[in-house]
Amino acid sequence: MKVAVVGTGYVGLVSGAGFSEFGNDVACADSDLGRIEALRRGEVPLHEPGLPEMIQRNVREGRLRFLADAGEAAGASEIVFLAVGTPPLEDGSADTSQVEAAAEAVARGARGALVVAIKSTVPVGTCDRVSEILRRTAPGTEFAVASNPEFLKEGDAVNDFLKPDRVVIGTGDTRARKVLRELYAPFMRVADRVVLMDARSAELCKYACNGMLATRVSFMNELAALCERVGADVEQVRAGMARDTRIGAKFLFPGAGMGGSCLPKDLRALASIGRAAGVPQEIVEATSRVNARQRTVLFEKIRAHFAGDLGGRVIAVWGLAFKPRTDDVRESPALEIIARLLDAGARVRAHDPQALRQARRVLGDRVEYADTAYAAVEGADALCVVTEWPEFRRPDFARIRAAMRTPALFDGRNLWEPETVRAMGFVYHGIGRP
Repeated sequence: MKVAVVGTGYVGLVSGAGFSEFGNDVACADSDLGRIEALRRGEVPLHEPGLPEMIQRNVREGRLRFLADAGEAAGASEIVFLAVGTPPLEDGSADTSQVEAAAEAVARGARGALVVAIKSTVPVGTCDRVSEILRRTAPGTEFAVASNPEFLKEGDAVNDFLKPDRVVIGTGDTRARKVLRELYAPFMRVADRVVLMDARSAELCKYACNGMLATRVSFMNELAALCERVGADVEQVRAGMARDTRIGAKFLFPGAGMGGSCLPKDLRALASIGRAAGVPQEIVEATSRVNARQRTVLFEKIRAHFAGDLGGRVIAVWGLAFKPRTDDVRESPALEIIARLLDAGARVRAHDPQALRQARRVLGDRVEYADTAYAAVEGADALCVVTEWPEFRRPDFARIRAAMRTPALFDGRNLWEPETVRAMGFVYHGIGRP
């Protein structure tokens, strides 16, 4: 099939490359000419395991190309996916201006009947607005619109796309359903995981999924605070909860708070949708409040350890990306912790396996950037772990102890066993641990 994808961020690039992997002719379009030129040179502007190889393979085979004109991409396609950003506005609602602009560009370039599927995370009713824009911009063209939300985890997005646990198709249009089913058929060789519904339900489904996942995280973070107060260990509590098959183990890990481009943003958007509909989403709003508070917990532990005096202290920070296996620092708890440390007069020396370049764009030269984890702890008064990269799980503690000025560990992801590191002479502070 001939496919166009408008937007070359995480969702657009993974989707475009993924569709081309199954033999489709795919054009990815973006208004950012610099980004398009970089992609044409073979440079992938984000870190996602497996994505560069998949892009290079399909470009080489002639199945994937990059264009700076969404209309041109649409004109040569049977189906167009809109995968542009929907950043939050000041009131928390999603800004759909990029979706609307992309729809206009697609309509101007359409050369025949076209299916337009929205992969962007959008408020309820966006498919209806996009349908109006398409009809108004190109009144003589037949359009079928569907919601096809993405469910990709950064750091494992390629695997999620190629082996989806479900594909949600939201539309009442028979032709759109037929075309999308045909496109996704190669993904369904083992089992049919397509979930059909109406467009508004599909739009809300994406927010509902992220809202539920975020609620589990915030529940565990709130429970961790209770564990610290009453002398319980949240990791032992979590282990007992996870054995309950009705609950399961996923998203039950307490930590330094949620970040990234999805969960915090989608919580605010879902709350905004509820307020606009006159049905306040109180659990969602509480989840956001708990997360905002949790993002300050590590900083408060560090400040309390040094009796409120951080002036001149050197704090090593391991992890800048909001999660491992990505270089994405959007709404990363690490950046908020670092900002607070700097404001309190501390020096910060940070390391991340992938996100140093992206973090420098945000933090500038206020932070010292270490090429290795061990370089970050040289002469440090404390080590703060914020991102659970695999290589941080079993470091050489003897080497760390010898390099640090004072042996204080602040484990924002409960990676280490308190008894083990305390026996080696460290002061240990975890999340929800006695």
